[in-house]
Amino acid sequence: MNQPGKPFNIDKREVYEAYLQVRSNGGAAGVDGVTIEQFESDLKSNLYKIWNRMSSGAYFPPPVRAVSIPKKSGGQRILGVPTVADRVAQTVVKQLIEPALDAIFLADSYGYRPGKSALDAVGVTRQRCWKYDWVLEFDIKGLFDNIDHELLLRAVRKHVTCAWALLYIERWLTAPMVQEDGTIIERSRGTPQGGVVSPILANLFMHYAFDLWMARMFPDLRWCRYADDGLVHCRNEMEAQSVREALQARLAECRLELDAGISALRSSSGMTTHVNKVHHVTTIAQVAKDLGEDEDWLWDIAIEMEIEDGVIWVYGVGEDGVQAFTDFGIENLIELIKFYKENPGLLKR
Repeated sequence: MNQPGKPFNIDKREVYEAYLQVRSNGGAAGVDGVTIEQFESDLKSNLYKIWNRMSSGAYFPPPVRAVSIPKKSGGQRILGVPTVADRVAQTVVKQLIEPALDAIFLADSYGYRPGKSALDAVGVTRQRCWKYDWVLEFDIKGLFDNIDHELLLRAVRKHVTCAWALLYIERWLTAPMVQEDGTIIERSRGTPQGGVVSPILANLFMHYAFDLWMARMFPDLRWCRYADDGLVHCRNEMEAQSVREALQARLAECRLELDAGISALRSSSGMTTHVNKVHHVTTIAQVAKDLGEDEDWLWDIAIEMEIEDGVIWVYGVGEDGVQAFTDFGIENLIELIKFYKENPGLLKR
C-alpha cells in the first residue's frame, strides 16, 4: 500500500539501510562538496528528503563529479562520483534489484557480485589453463563509457518491473558529469564508473552481450569474465583466432569494441601462475613506507590485493578487472592505493 499522497511505496527503513551501506563504504564528496560527516550532521532531514522525493517521483539526481585516476596504458581514467545523498538513493534501488538480477547471472561472471571476487576468477583460470592450450584475453574498450542506453534499458525492462526503480535508473543514466574545471558534460550513453548502480547495470548488459552469447555459440569452451575484462580458453590457436573474430563481430552488434592494445591470444603454458595478475615487484613494507602508513592498513584494504611471500599482487584496480598490466609502475600503484583509501566504496567487490 502506498503512502498517502505518494505514487510510489518506498519504506523509510529501506532508505536508512541504504545510508548505513553508504556510510560503511565511505567515499569522497560529490559535486555539492558534502562529505558523509556533513551529511550526518542533519541525518534525519537528509534521509527524509531522499525518501520524500523518491516516493513522490520527484527525485532527480544531481550531476556526478569527475575524478581522474591513472590508467595502465597511460593517461587518466575518469570516474563519476555521485553525491552522498545520491549514493543513498542509488543504493535503495540497488538493494531492490540486485537479488533478482544476480540470480540470473552465469557462474563464470565474477565482477561486482556478492560472494565473488577477482581472486576467484584467477583461481578458476589457473585450473583451466592446465586443460586448454590457448587462451583469448580480451578487454572491452571503455565499457562503462560506451554502454548503449537503448540496449541496456531493453534488458533492464525485461527483468526490473518496479516502476520507480525503472524511473530512477533512466534518470541516473543521463545525469550529467561535472569536470574538475567546472565544465558540464551531457551524457547520452554509458553509466558512470563510480556510481552505485553502474556495476550491476554493466553486468546485466554483458550478461546478454557476452555471457549468454558465449554459452550459446561456444558451449564447449570455458570462459571467465570480470566486468569489462575476460578470457576464453581454447584448444588451439586457430580456434582462439576464430573466437576472437566472432567476439569482435558480436561486440559490434552491441555497439562495443575490443581494446586492441590489450586483447591478445596467448599460449596457456606461460600463464599458469601469472595469468591476469598484476605483479609489482615491491614489498608490503616498502609500499607502507612510501605511503607513510602502517603495514596493517594494507591488509585492511586487501579486497583487491593478494599478498604472497612479501610481494603484492593487485587485482582489478580501476577499469581493468583481472586483466594484467605489467608496466603499471609502483608510483601509479601508490597513487591508486591512496585514491581507494579515500574512496573505498569504489573498489570492485
